[in-house]
Amino acid sequence: MVLTILLHGLEIIMQNKIKYKESKLAIIGLGYVGLPLAVEFGKNRSTVGYDINTKRIKELKSGIDKTSEILPNELLSAKKLSFSSDLKEIESAKIFIITVPTPIDKNKNPDLGPLESASRSVGKILKKGDIVIYESTVYPGATEEVCIPILEDISGLKFNTDFFCGYSPERINPGDKNRRLSSIIKITSGSSMEVADIIDDLYSEIISAGTYKAQSIKVAEAAKVIENTQRDLNIALMNELAMLFNRLEIDTQEVLKAAGTKWNFLQFEPGLVGGHCIGVDPYYLTHKASSVGFHSDVILAGRKTNDGMGSYIANEFIKRIIEVSGINSESKVLVMGLTFKENCPDLRNSKVFDVIKSLENFGITVDVYDPQADPLIANEGYGIKLINNPKKGFYDGLILAVAHECFKNMTVDSIRSYGKKNHVFYDIKSIFKKDDSDLRL
Repeated sequence: MVLTILLHGLEIIMQNKIKYKESKLAIIGLGYVGLPLAVEFGKNRSTVGYDINTKRIKELKSGIDKTSEILPNELLSAKKLSFSSDLKEIESAKIFIITVPTPIDKNKNPDLGPLESASRSVGKILKKGDIVIYESTVYPGATEEVCIPILEDISGLKFNTDFFCGYSPERINPGDKNRRLSSIIKITSGSSMEVADIIDDLYSEIISAGTYKAQSIKVAEAAKVIENTQRDLNIALMNELAMLFNRLEIDTQEVLKAAGTKWNFLQFEPGLVGGHCIGVDPYYLTHKASSVGFHSDVILAGRKTNDGMGSYIANEFIKRIIEVSGINSESKVLVMGLTFKENCPDLRNSKVFDVIKSLENFGITVDVYDPQADPLIANEGYGIKLINNPKKGFYDGLILAVAHECFKNMTVDSIRSYGKKNHVFYDIKSIFKKDDSDLRL
């Protein structure tokens, strides 16, 4: 019986093999991951970018990408790409790639709501011979344990007999204009050897850096989630060292510069760890670990350190202000940068919010200046009213929180001009020289 089912699935794959090379492709979710993917495929293959956000679709049709990842001329270069929020528009596709967000909830547990919703939508239009590929970051096993049962239930089709699946984790680096989608090696995987080959060939159409075919979907899922977990732990170590060296009155940056002369010393910097990857993915892994009775001490310790950096930075800053000028109900601080990383408008899970909240808990008025961030999203989504032009000689303290290029291009004197005569300047990202700031990590 099992052999009959496998042979039936293989037969469908072979019948559709040529069609997969020519068929329409649908990208579900047009954020930082989905849009670059849709643009690359849309240069040579009939591709529909689908998103439930009708405003987003309208903007993209007008050549506007609010994420700043794709320029208008790049959108125009994708001659075979169209956009839609109508599920019927992607019904004729044979390959569906799901790239929706996978955040965490307030208790830091995986929130698979968007992924489940996207799976239900695709399930409604799934046909025999179709392939569904997931790119969203998940814990090992999520595709087969959560997504595929939904596809089967909604479509009434049988997995690996009537339809097939794959997983190819995203490796988009928002704001990075050098490492683009096509120049980053892509991990691929499929629900059978034959499907894995088809999916690998598909991505080879757009990835000039090459692909790596993982042994299974679970291996590909695990590989993705540990990429960012490894970075998280290394940054956590740097943050802990920065706290230690601060007590020892040693400049962390000078220590790292000296240690970095050894050939195998890893180049990591202390700082705020936010965003939708490094600050989130480890919780997906520890969630899965917990479900099988494994407690991950090291990963959770790293998360605890990094999640606490916002309040640590604020406390050190407040201590210095008290020493310099004291604080009262009239004290004002300027925070420069709100996004989770440099040269990127993305505010999701930015740890700068933790710094701001901690400062406000001291009764301090905080102004936030970030030319990269969308004022509407900052206000409506996070309750932060961005200012357009900081006042000169107005602030008791200045915090340079994000290393945007526009801030790097400023002089120290121009930044300090926003402060009162006696003010404290905290250069979190160590953009400037040691003597140019009063505090740095």
